[in-house]
Amino acid sequence: MRACAQRLLCLALACAAAAVNVRAAEPAGGKTATASASALTRIVVAFANEPRSAPGPAGSTGRRYGGDGYRVSQSAGQTARRVASEYALREVASWPIRELAVHCVVFEIVNGRPAADVLAALAHDPRVALAQPLNEFHTLTAPSPVPAYNDPLYDLQTNLPALGIPDAHLRAQGEGVRVALIDTAVDARHPDLAGRIAHSRSFIGGNRGSDGSQRHGTAMAGIIAAVADNHIGIVGIAPRAQLEVFEACWQLAPDGDAAACNTFTLARALAAALESGVPLVNLSVAGPADALLAALVQTGLKRGVVFVGAVDAQGGFPTAIPGVIAAAGSESVVPPGALAAPARHVMTLRPGAQYDFESGSSVAAAEITGVIALLISAAPARLTSDAVLSLLKPAPTAVSVTAADAGVVNAAAALARLDLARRRTCAAARSGAGDAAGCPALAGRPLDGL
Repeated sequence: MRACAQRLLCLALACAAAAVNVRAAEPAGGKTATASASALTRIVVAFANEPRSAPGPAGSTGRRYGGDGYRVSQSAGQTARRVASEYALREVASWPIRELAVHCVVFEIVNGRPAADVLAALAHDPRVALAQPLNEFHTLTAPSPVPAYNDPLYDLQTNLPALGIPDAHLRAQGEGVRVALIDTAVDARHPDLAGRIAHSRSFIGGNRGSDGSQRHGTAMAGIIAAVADNHIGIVGIAPRAQLEVFEACWQLAPDGDAAACNTFTLARALAAALESGVPLVNLSVAGPADALLAALVQTGLKRGVVFVGAVDAQGGFPTAIPGVIAAAGSESVVPPGALAAPARHVMTLRPGAQYDFESGSSVAAAEITGVIALLISAAPARLTSDAVLSLLKPAPTAVSVTAADAGVVNAAAALARLDLARRRTCAAARSGAGDAAGCPALAGRPLDGL
């Protein structure tokens, strides 16, 4: 019995494996993950096949199929034809298998009878050694879901995989989101920012905003919204977001990133950003606590504006203001409640169509701003700062992490949490208020209870 069971298993494996040759001759269109429409009506049947020619001398190779090698015996061929006639089957392909001493035939059921019924009948037919479906098999190499960017410097942007951006871009790319960048001027003529700068206003007076005062702002703009798939440079975290530049800082040296702002210029820029109605503000700056600036930020928070600030050792403006999302470099100690992002040697833009690496918590703030832009573009309703923090899951205590650590923000995971929260909210709405397709009862409500 054991030998018989092993023999049947071998028959099944051999016939099913050989079925690949039959399927390879068919059109590729119309396949599904299980079987095509034609494969559903096809079966594999094996018949005992005693060789009609004597085996060759010991040590000879011989031909296994056709020629002078192993052939279909007359009785096996006749049996196959009789079975085909009795069960309304049409032969599609056949082959003798020397190792199992059988003749395998692929039949198509031509009378529309369910394959399961035909196989059940054949299983009790003493002339049949094996009867089974014509199974379909697939390789296990899944196609990569990662977008194939054509931007030549993308491979240098190691921060993007660490933040889960390639997978996140399959869900959202920041479409329709306006981001206020309060910083130095930005080189709006940079080819990797083409169409990304909606407006640009200066609040610093004089000629401080000349072409030589654009390094820091251009770098932050590139991290947030550099154009993707334009055969140029890099990929932004939210490449379809629109930037509104509010110039409040000026560069301190011609060839350096260091820039300065003051209460007056920042206040004017913040007020203008609030008047514009932008939902998201990037503040890659830091300084002492400031009552006027805090009042403006708090006003924006009450209106539902999300602010992102760069963590500073002094812990003043803007991250000390409750409700402002703090961003820190993942390569150093991350303060409690702050969000971590890679902040060393991050590839970004330079004025004059140039590219270079940038480091610092300003970089982390721009990265987190870009990730939040993805969430806002995918959210069915307005997102509050609390909802954003819940989706991005900051580390609860100060920890030292690396860019590969779980403490780094993951945009793809955050988008998945957002979708899960939406499904739960819609399910709850339906159960309490009848039909809530699309959750219309929730329109305009903040998603702050994630």
